[in-house]
Amino acid sequence: MPAFRTDAPPAAALTGSRPRLEFAQKAFIADRGRLLLVRKSPSDPHHPGRWEVPGGRLEVAGDVDLDDHIRREVWEEVGLEIEPGPPFHLWEWFMPDRRDRRSRRGDRARAVRVVAAARLCRPVTREITLENQTPGDHLVDPTWVPLAELAGYDLIPSLRPVMRAFLLMHPEAGPPDLPEPDPPVEPPAEPPVEPPGSRRAGTLEVPLAPPVAEPAPEPLADRLPGALPPGAPAPGCAR
Repeated sequence: MPAFRTDAPPAAALTGSRPRLEFAQKAFIADRGRLLLVRKSPSDPHHPGRWEVPGGRLEVAGDVDLDDHIRREVWEEVGLEIEPGPPFHLWEWFMPDRRDRRSRRGDRARAVRVVAAARLCRPVTREITLENQTPGDHLVDPTWVPLAELAGYDLIPSLRPVMRAFLLMHPEAGPPDLPEPDPPVEPPAEPPVEPPGSRRAGTLEVPLAPPVAEPAPEPLADRLPGALPPGAPAPGCAR
């Protein structure tokens, strides 16, 4: 399963204390070639006006299991009943802890590390309502968006790689809005083949001097001490 870590600052950048760990789930509710998106309201403290999918953090004492958790989140935020499906992506992000009094004073608050799972879900009902929302949801404008148009929506940053993973599973939506790959690196050009008898010097072709023929070696007998010249009779021999 793909995993991703956002470029959000680590906990040490928010506070010197250890972060509090929380778990969240996001519901990718697909139906008839569309995906349900919701928009952050102007009152949202993090990403007002941007789009995401329904879901939220686990209530440890209240949610019976993970399926109960994601059903509750979707029911509260958009009023749908769903059939939870398998997870397809994991990711995480850091954010200030709103429960920390220092955060409300504007000081550096303790951080929250959120680990999240995205799940494919099927709607059981289709009548959307915002009446079940809690004050901290900050969501408006639930919209069924055709898969081919998802790339045109301004998503919250941490959801963008998750949406790419979702679209890769739906080729009918067209290619996801991924960054262009780097151009291929071309191999260096090979030097031109030089004609025989020439040498490249800068931009001039300098002809090479013809090779100097070496003299043939003397016969071994001519180099021996006392060797006679050719045709001379050997001592003690009459002609």
